[in-house]
Amino acid sequence: MTFQIWPKFPVDRGNAKLSLHTRVGLVLTALAASLLLVFAGLWLNGTRNAIHEEVEAASRVSEQWLKAVLGEMNDVPAAARGERLLGVARAIGRVRANDLDIRTRAGETIYRSPAPTYKAGRTAPGWFAGLLATELPVRTLAVEGYTLTLRPDASRAILDAWDELAAMAGWALGLLGVLFVATRTALGRALRPLAQIMRALDRTGRGRFDTRLPVFSTPELGRISRAFNSMADRLGEAVDDNVRLESAREVDRQMHARLEEERRIIARELHDELAQGITAVRALAGAIVQRTGDTPSLHIPAQGIVAVTGEMQDGVRHILHRLRPAVGNGLASTLERQLAGWQVQHPEMIVNSQLAIGDQPVADDLALAVVRIVQEGLTNVVRHAHATQVDLAISRVAGCLQLTLADNGRGRSGQPSAQPGCGLGLAGMGERIAALGGHLQFEQPAGGGFRIFARLPDAVAPHSPEEFA
Repeated sequence: MTFQIWPKFPVDRGNAKLSLHTRVGLVLTALAASLLLVFAGLWLNGTRNAIHEEVEAASRVSEQWLKAVLGEMNDVPAAARGERLLGVARAIGRVRANDLDIRTRAGETIYRSPAPTYKAGRTAPGWFAGLLATELPVRTLAVEGYTLTLRPDASRAILDAWDELAAMAGWALGLLGVLFVATRTALGRALRPLAQIMRALDRTGRGRFDTRLPVFSTPELGRISRAFNSMADRLGEAVDDNVRLESAREVDRQMHARLEEERRIIARELHDELAQGITAVRALAGAIVQRTGDTPSLHIPAQGIVAVTGEMQDGVRHILHRLRPAVGNGLASTLERQLAGWQVQHPEMIVNSQLAIGDQPVADDLALAVVRIVQEGLTNVVRHAHATQVDLAISRVAGCLQLTLADNGRGRSGQPSAQPGCGLGLAGMGERIAALGGHLQFEQPAGGGFRIFARLPDAVAPHSPEEFA
């Protein structure tokens, strides 16, 4: 039977480096960023298709226009066609979304389209251009003596897409930042009571069981506050009960100590006063018996006095052993005398004992507890068990003293939990064992009867105990 005050648990404040609302804000922001990445992927695919269609359409239009121009060359004399073709090409400059090359029959390039003037000097990153690049056919037109090559060029369209993506990414990052700040602020306000809850938990962990939380307006937090307050109420009641039980246990220990002290005082008084007086009376009566052999009127009463005082000495000695039995080194002999005397008083019962205590002495308080437990157990057997056999076994096992007292009586129904006897009943027995740091267990075997099992931590006696004559 042990009692324990609620322990103080350490509070770890270093596990979470980020607050809850910060982490939730980051999660929501990450989800929004993931959606934006999905939309960006869809936008890239659509832009890629749009650029392909745009450049393809521009290439077709440019090809048709060049065919129309070249068709007019048929009316130009052959010697002047080269100059006319170069003049037309220079006048055109750059064909939309295409590069135009003019080569002679010998393969010499006599014309190449100038660099684009739209967003001149700028290009999209190579990785981005690779994402949007498409395969477009190169168109070749032949004029007598010359070859015109029309190569699609999507660099300007890709650069437009890059600028558009950069603008959208800037807006997206701004919106994600606003979303994170807004979410964190909103959650911080909504979860502000959590800080109060954590402070209350910390105070409760430090043993302040009078801490209570207000009922919050948010339904979820309101349920938490009600559950916390209910838990705190139960904890406070449990602590109060434990304190009361501990106080009762301390009072009981003091009562046991005072009872043992009173027994020692009474035993000493009986030994020093009554026993000595009886011894003196017996000695005087013995002297009278020796001197009055020829006077029957004095001799016979003197013999009666000797016999009565002898019985009184035996009675006083028995009372002394019950009040303050010889313990420690004499524990086994004390128990044997106790069992022998009990067997004489109750011949209808069979007493079996196995006292494997050994030669090592036992501490006085432990030995006295064993004697009192056996006394109380035997008293309960006589009063309640209606048994015909009692078995007592005491042994030393793994640094502990184990005691088993069993009977074949009618069991638990006949064994009250607290009954006055030599001590304070089974409840007092449990308190005595608990005060020594031991364990007490009551068992009711399947075959009937009642068994007391006690396990007490063993301790070596510091000195030999006092023996009563």
